[in-house]
Amino acid sequence: MNNKIVARGAALALAIGSTTAAYASMGNIGTTYGVLPSDVASAQALSMFNTQVSAVYYNPAYLTKDPRGELTLGLLHADHELRATSLGGANPPNRSGGDVLQDSPSQHTLIGMKTDLSSLTKFNHPIFFGVMIGVEKYGEEMLAFESQTSREGQYFEYGRQPLFLNLGGATTLWRGIDIGASARITLHSEAELVATTNLAGETQYEELNVSAKPSIRPILSATVDMAETFCPDNEGCWLDGFETAFAFRGYSNTNTTVDAQTVIPGTIAPPGLNLKVTTLDSYQPNIYSAGLLYGGERFRVGASVEMQQWSDLEEEFDDDTIKDQAVNSEVGTLEFQDIVVPRLGAEFELNDTFMLTGGVAYSESPLESNASLDVNYLDADKWIVGLGLTAKYKNPHFLAYPVRFDFGYQYQKLEAREFDLYATNSPTYPEPYETVEADGDVHVFSGSVTLKF
Repeated sequence: MNNKIVARGAALALAIGSTTAAYASMGNIGTTYGVLPSDVASAQALSMFNTQVSAVYYNPAYLTKDPRGELTLGLLHADHELRATSLGGANPPNRSGGDVLQDSPSQHTLIGMKTDLSSLTKFNHPIFFGVMIGVEKYGEEMLAFESQTSREGQYFEYGRQPLFLNLGGATTLWRGIDIGASARITLHSEAELVATTNLAGETQYEELNVSAKPSIRPILSATVDMAETFCPDNEGCWLDGFETAFAFRGYSNTNTTVDAQTVIPGTIAPPGLNLKVTTLDSYQPNIYSAGLLYGGERFRVGASVEMQQWSDLEEEFDDDTIKDQAVNSEVGTLEFQDIVVPRLGAEFELNDTFMLTGGVAYSESPLESNASLDVNYLDADKWIVGLGLTAKYKNPHFLAYPVRFDFGYQYQKLEAREFDLYATNSPTYPEPYETVEADGDVHVFSGSVTLKF
């Protein structure tokens, strides 16, 4: 057993580094919070009708709505206070932080660019291209990764987020009908370690190979301007101001495989002890979205609904060597459900410069079970409320084109929910060693500046 611990510790330390207090999550900023401040402020209700470059994630077809190019720079800061209050148990763990289980923030640098590529072709037809990047820890952490079992419990969705990278394009198909496609890119990492070591963990004759390859998943969408499509010659058409949008975002994940082979002279002969660990970190399910927008002279009101197909995650955990026992056990079995997320938002132009944005959403937890052996995931249904302010300056000093400033705030309230905690090495097994009540508060602040060109 000691030899396995030595090999496992060496492989994981060399391959993915220390994971202490990393608090990586199964989410990504686009699904969990919102990409740009306008998405955060509307609780993503108007994200399918956002003319900014974040449309490349939510609805790439909407890249066509503003023909000007743009460069966006921004920051996102999400503060979490996620609690696990003990309700009693036979063998509860010692939580050093008290009821607060997780308070590590997520801090992203955001970079986005959109442009019209039609000048590269001989056709007089607009073709728009956009790219959106988000990097954790204000640009210092390209890959936030943690995968572990936990006696204290761990939150399913919140924490540091992995690299956010989307790129895609859009064009007009027919009058009032725009289509778009983009790619969500995540990393799949592999590490191979061969070493000779003693029982103290001191290695020699080491060989380490680490690689990462991209995983590309599709996003497809279409937008319909109802009046332009169905009654283009009728100025008094009752469909004026109405738009609809439909999008599909394919599932994506980030995972790591560590393959370690260790020889301990006098104890384990060549070819040595082989240990292979494959584990899943972040995951986004298939998401089907539909939205409806009505816009007037100074306002826009929109609603959207998402179906998130989380039930497929159970199959992903079957191949996870760290968490597979949670989906293959007779007690504390991890189960997920598909959920529907409704969203409602509005924008109102106060004057030619300032605009207010607000939104509300309700998201049921995809975690159907109230227990997960050894892994002990926690999650809860949540209310999401957002508010934001936009300032547009059409003739800024020293700049030839307009500039836009956005600020967004979002509050997420996790409703109280009880969970039983299980561990195979607990003296109470197969009974739970503790029951906890999970709840929490999340505050998200986001700001950006957009330069038109």
